[in-house]
Amino acid sequence: RVHQLIMATCHQAEPEGCDAALVVDIDLAILGAAPERFEAYDRNVRKEYRAVPGFLYRRKRREVLRAFLDLPRIYRTAPAHDALEANARVNLQAALSRLAA
Repeated sequence: RVHQLIMATCHQAEPEGCDAALVVDIDLAILGAAPERFEAYDRNVRKEYRAVPGFLYRRKRREVLRAFLDLPRIYRTAPAHDALEANARVNLQAALSRLAA
């Protein structure tokens, strides 16, 4: 079961069950963090992928961020949705704008 919960954080499919939905929401909580915290996280993601050429990183990162932004709901549980959804959408859009610059 633990393996299934961890694999749910790959975001390849809709999480199955309440536990998986909660784990996915926890995994995505950073998207709804305060803007300065999200920006620090976003910079750290780039550092993690520093070996990837800039043009490729920007293209792939845009795809990932856009995929979350295109979801009807980023967060599956009501408390996470209510607390984080709006801020996550603002953060994702800001990150996409930075990548386009």
